[in-house]
Amino acid sequence: MPKKINLHEALKKYFGFDKFKGDQEKIIQSVLDGKDTFVLMPTGGGKSLCYQLPSLLMDGVAIVISPLIALMKNQVDFISQLSEQEGTAHYLNSSLNKAAIDQVKSDIQSGITKLLYVAPESLTKEENVEFLKTVKISFYAVDEAHCISEWGHDFRPEYRRIRPIVNEIGAAPIIALTATATDKVRSDIKKSLGITDAIEFKSSFNRPNLYYEVRAKTKDVDKDIIKFIKQHTGKSGIIYCLSRKKVEELAAILRANDIKAAAYHAGLDSPTRTQTQDDFLMENIDVIVATIAFGMGIDKPDVRFVIHYDIPKSLEGYYQETGRAGRDGGEGICLAFYSSKDLDKLEKFMEGKPVAEQDIGRQLLVETAAYAETSVCRRKMLLHYFGETYDRENCGNCDNCLHPKTKIEAMNQLVTVLKVIQLIKENFRSDYVIDFIIGKETEEIIAHKHHEMEEFGIGEDEDEKIWNPVIRQALLMGYLKKEVENYGLLKLTAAGKKFIKNPQSFMIVKDAEFNEDEDSSDRDATAGALDPTLASMLRDLRKKVSKKLERPPYVIFQDVSIDQMATDYPVTLEELKNIQGVGEGKVKQPYAKEFVELIKKYCEENEIERQVDLRVRTVAKKSMLKVKIIQSIDRQIALDDIANAQGIDFDELLDEVEAIVYSGTKLNIDYFLDEVMDEDHVDDIYDYFAESDTDKLSVAQDELGDEYSEDEIRLVRIKFLSEMAN
Repeated sequence: MPKKINLHEALKKYFGFDKFKGDQEKIIQSVLDGKDTFVLMPTGGGKSLCYQLPSLLMDGVAIVISPLIALMKNQVDFISQLSEQEGTAHYLNSSLNKAAIDQVKSDIQSGITKLLYVAPESLTKEENVEFLKTVKISFYAVDEAHCISEWGHDFRPEYRRIRPIVNEIGAAPIIALTATATDKVRSDIKKSLGITDAIEFKSSFNRPNLYYEVRAKTKDVDKDIIKFIKQHTGKSGIIYCLSRKKVEELAAILRANDIKAAAYHAGLDSPTRTQTQDDFLMENIDVIVATIAFGMGIDKPDVRFVIHYDIPKSLEGYYQETGRAGRDGGEGICLAFYSSKDLDKLEKFMEGKPVAEQDIGRQLLVETAAYAETSVCRRKMLLHYFGETYDRENCGNCDNCLHPKTKIEAMNQLVTVLKVIQLIKENFRSDYVIDFIIGKETEEIIAHKHHEMEEFGIGEDEDEKIWNPVIRQALLMGYLKKEVENYGLLKLTAAGKKFIKNPQSFMIVKDAEFNEDEDSSDRDATAGALDPTLASMLRDLRKKVSKKLERPPYVIFQDVSIDQMATDYPVTLEELKNIQGVGEGKVKQPYAKEFVELIKKYCEENEIERQVDLRVRTVAKKSMLKVKIIQSIDRQIALDDIANAQGIDFDELLDEVEAIVYSGTKLNIDYFLDEVMDEDHVDDIYDYFAESDTDKLSVAQDELGDEYSEDEIRLVRIKFLSEMAN
């Protein structure tokens, strides 16, 4: 078979897709060229295709090693639907009887089967090894490859035996695939599989559509979850709990509250688990309450929320589980409930395990706690953990970025931390460094005689809570790094050494305080809850107005505005101005009155006690910026020049301009579009928005294609909204 074939034709022929995602084409070519290949691709990125397509194009059978029987069945069914030839894909595992196994072997020997899925336990069985020695293997694919590493979130000792068995069956190229892996886990995988020279493909871990939030886990956590689900009625979601008992309990509570929910864990029999998965995929149930046994290989693109009832054991686990939300690029809310008591519980689970395993487990928990407690951008923290730099200061899609805390100067504290790490020979973890700084005489410190040093207790007069955020944010800023091999040891970078000699401003935000005894009703006084009945009535009114005016519904009011109206109950035009996305311009529209009249009537008929007086919106600073932007556009100053003058980047400027036009103010940016865009492009994008029923950027980009840049689409959307909505 020639190595260079038309992969696009093959993709269309077998899978019906017109184009590859991300690095898929390069990865597939690497496999076809017989090279060992390492693929790090987040959930939803299309990993399976990277081994499925080459297996169909190569001589012999590809062995796919996967830990999940349910996943194998799904994938075999999927390939069988694509192929006219029965038996193109098979699996070998403990669920098959002898007759079925004989059929699988017969299809492999006759060359019909191109893909064979096996669990690592099945691969190591002597009779399977002997059989596979007689077969031509095209390549081996190791799926969920992080299972090889003790530092991975799902370590499986049997994965360590893959390389010796491969050597016994017969060497062939290996492709290792995983959705989550730190530098440490990556090097473990490659060493264990003997593919240290593999070509690496690493996709970005950033999922911009996912919203991350961590809340204190109070005694009212069940109530909080019910309220959240009711605010997202009819949407699909997964709730992860650590214990099977809690899974059963919570699923029962949700059902008692008229939520279509089911439990899923490894203790349930196979038919029940399969039925639950099918019900979820077919949307007979909205919410799955599960242990981490659920979700691997579940290809449901429109999961709208993932809730962690208990904080996970590692950030890899958290990332993989949250990655099941919004795989279609749409809304994905990732909500975790955090309590220090849960960390204590997880530590207790480790007792009795080998010391090395306990040590690894504790280090992974330290990272999880750092993520939960931090007040910096959660996206930045997550990506940094996976070795990726996120340059934006504010991602605009996590709780910490939407509600930023005041920054404080910590230059002197950082100098202290850096000098202490240097002093104790860069040989200790952050908890030890902090104990040294605050003068805490622990057994470990006494054993190293560090309490005898003159500098011991150098920071004892400072607030103890300052040191953790200083270290965490110094890692993010690149002044410190953590040793990959000796997990957790703090080392100075070149930038850190330079900082000691030449200190400069180092602004940090303090970690969040989690009050676990707080009653959620205390928060309700200001939080409010969406009224689904009113939201539905407002959407109906929006639809009626949009038909009458022949404009898309989002042009009338955005979803976010409708939801807030159904939470805050504004009954006057003055109150309507306080709603997100509504400004003076919107309030002047004739239809605005219809909305407040509907809300007023609804409140009277249902005796609603409004809490509108409890909330004060503080937007003064933002308002000044908006005024300056409006004045500059009126004077026809180029948008990039406005961004420079206001000290913000172009993306942030577009965010502000969008907020201005969405809230009803008319802006004419034609002078700028004439300068920077092709007239036909403007017309094409404008026509798209005129006919579309959504203003979502991700949907527009998919529909319009690669010919149009994100900035172009955003600029024309601003023009369209300004002309049509205001």
